[in-house]
Amino acid sequence: MYDVSVNLTAFENELKIGQKLNEGKTKVVFAVENAANDDRLVLLRSKDAITAFDGERAHKMKLKGKFSTATTCGVFDLLQCCDIPTHYRFRHDETSFVAELCDMIPLEVVARRVATGSFLKRHQGVEEGYRFMPLKLEFFFKDDAQHDPLVSIEQILHMKLAIGKTIVGQAEIDIMSKIALATFEILERAWTTLSCTLIDLKVEFGVTSDGRLLLADVIDNDSWRLWPSGDKRLQKDKQAYRDLKEVTDQAMDQIRDNYAWVAEKSGQLLKAPPSKVVILMGSESDRVHSMKIAAILQQLHIDYQVRVCSAHKSTEELLKMLATIEGSGVPTVLIAVAGRSNGLGPVMAGNTSLPVVNCPPLVHHDEIWSSLTLPSGLGCCTSINTDGAALMAGHILAMTNHIIWGCVRGNRLKRWLQIKKADVNNI
Repeated sequence: MYDVSVNLTAFENELKIGQKLNEGKTKVVFAVENAANDDRLVLLRSKDAITAFDGERAHKMKLKGKFSTATTCGVFDLLQCCDIPTHYRFRHDETSFVAELCDMIPLEVVARRVATGSFLKRHQGVEEGYRFMPLKLEFFFKDDAQHDPLVSIEQILHMKLAIGKTIVGQAEIDIMSKIALATFEILERAWTTLSCTLIDLKVEFGVTSDGRLLLADVIDNDSWRLWPSGDKRLQKDKQAYRDLKEVTDQAMDQIRDNYAWVAEKSGQLLKAPPSKVVILMGSESDRVHSMKIAAILQQLHIDYQVRVCSAHKSTEELLKMLATIEGSGVPTVLIAVAGRSNGLGPVMAGNTSLPVVNCPPLVHHDEIWSSLTLPSGLGCCTSINTDGAALMAGHILAMTNHIIWGCVRGNRLKRWLQIKKADVNNI
């Protein structure tokens, strides 16, 4: 049996659970009455139930609520780390988590990397396994009676869905699309580190009382297709339950084992290999500039060190420092912060195979030339902006660290959302 136990002391448990707000096939939503009288919080509790075909197939499954909650919280913890806007707050216990209250938009947004399942039935001639690059995005209207039909953007606009004070228009569709794509890409990278291929993903969105559009509901083993080693025969998701010709006790034991396996693996999504940035200052006077870089690195969840060494005044010490850093075997980006005549970055670039970024604290603009004009055979890049230097380091480390990749991806989404909302406010 897989271990997905929870140390309940690690979560905020002293909540007053209020009335039941809603109950679906696999979960129940309760109001939360906390000390701050914040009526915008809810508790989502997963049930020991599994369903398919719009509820036509339904079974009890022991520990399903525990596995679903472990998976959902593992996913949302990762997305929260990457600054994706979600309703998730924290895990409450083994079968429930606390989130912001949202009015749900009756749409399922599906992102597909690989063609399979219902997509093949709707698009005859497309071979199973066809890889969508970029991702394929589809919308489905939530209606069990109509079996959640596929809808176009034009149909959604015609519906004029009223969610609280928000009417779902083109801007809301654009925002849901961008968040869904970023969510898939972050989870895809994370699952790849566990030798699993994320095939497709279904997500839902809600609107808060103050009008914020957030990724909402749950993301568990019912929400995706997940193929270990990219092999459909090893599928661990709910499709294995849908594919059962006969639902036997033995078959349900295997389905439960699949859900347990995914729940345990979801707890590893936030584990990443070590990587770091070393900010090397030419002198103590460069510290204020360096701390601006460090602040951005913290936002990207990048470990960093700040060291002081001069290429001109303590060359031998610098070379020893470089040998120690490179000998550690930890993927590292060096950021050189040195004013006036910046020999620090070029000297490091000539004596290490690690990537070097120059970020000189300029007093006069002509000081930049010592960072830009390099001797032949040397390669290091330069950013005069502290955030640019930090992001450059993040992009480099993201190649081998999925958490940093996710944070960089989340940063891109955040900037896009800021521009989009500013534009909408001007219309």
